Amino acid sequence: MLRLPPAKIAVVLGSGLGNFADALSHTQVLPYSKISDFPVSTVEGHTGQFVHGFVGKTPVLLMQGRVHRYEGYTAQQVISPIRMLKTWGIEKLILTNAAGGINHQFEVGDLMLITDHLNLTGDNPLVGPNDPRLGTRFPDMSDAYSRRLRDLAKSMQPDLREGVYAGMLGPCYETPAEIRMLQILGADAVGMSTVFETIAATHLSIETMGISCICNKAAGFSGVKLTHEEVTAAGKAASKKFTDLLIRLIPELL
Repeated sequence: MLRLPPAKIAVVLGSGLGNFADALSHTQVLPYSKISDFPVSTVEGHTGQFVHGFVGKTPVLLMQGRVHRYEGYTAQQVISPIRMLKTWGIEKLILTNAAGGINHQFEVGDLMLITDHLNLTGDNPLVGPNDPRLGTRFPDMSDAYSRRLRDLAKSMQPDLREGVYAGMLGPCYETPAEIRMLQILGADAVGMSTVFETIAATHLSIETMGISCICNKAAGFSGVKLTHEEVTAAGKAASKKFTDLLIRLIPELL
């Protein structure tokens, strides 16, 4: 397997957000297909490669694309990249995603710092035997999305939204009734990723933050049909705001 230079910070790029790699200097690329038994994304907008580069003088490792449970992978396969990142020396992790806005105060293009999540997938990647070398049998999730990192991001970009992310299994978008249910449960945004990776990162003691790009109004709010093309396009449209935040944030994480 090809090797990439070391880094302590990693970013998982969600749908439409892969262009952040263009902001890095001195980049090196490792396609997922070159790694034995590595899960390869089948979804448009997920390139499927690691990109190592620098933000200023800070080395960072990007995942351009992720895999999802709805693609047919097991929950354990979905988190295998996070466990690989740990073996590569990653200490800080930024998970990003495209999400549907449930909070009526949110607009398409807003960035939301995830404060907490609802795992409504019906699954958990830690089910099964626990390897104590990776983490405790019963990990504490009370600060899964690091308050320290959220406060740091807010100090740089005060207009960032904050809220609870509801993780659904997918691949179909939610019904209007399901969105009303999520409102009652306290969700501010909804998507089909991130929760498994956060659970795995917490289990591995990787300090984690999550950023959702609000790429559409959730079902029943806009009066239009939801499409993946709309989500990807909205992510690309928000990429400048997203890139500006990460360029300022990444050098301050360690």
